[in-house]
Amino acid sequence: MKIHAHAESHIVELDDGSCWQIFPGDLATTLSWKPETNLHLEPSSSRVSSHVLVNGTDHSRVRVIAAGESWSDGEVKKVLKGE
Repeated sequence: MKIHAHAESHIVELDDGSCWQIFPGDLATTLSWKPETNLHLEPSSSRVSSHVLVNGTDHSRVRVIAAGESWSDGEVKKVLKGE
């Protein structure tokens, strides 16, 4: 899948029409994404995200949830603190 829109740093819309919210701690990873970046979606076993987007070129991964869903504040804080 390719990026259709990434106007907001924390939301990415893919060319299949799906929209994903990027985990706050993973935003820096998305800075190198370009419209031609090939991404694929995988289910996640992470306690904070339902899926991960994987960059097909460098295999970097970002945790995501469907746009419009909410992160669990407590879990986000734990992950960002490294707990």
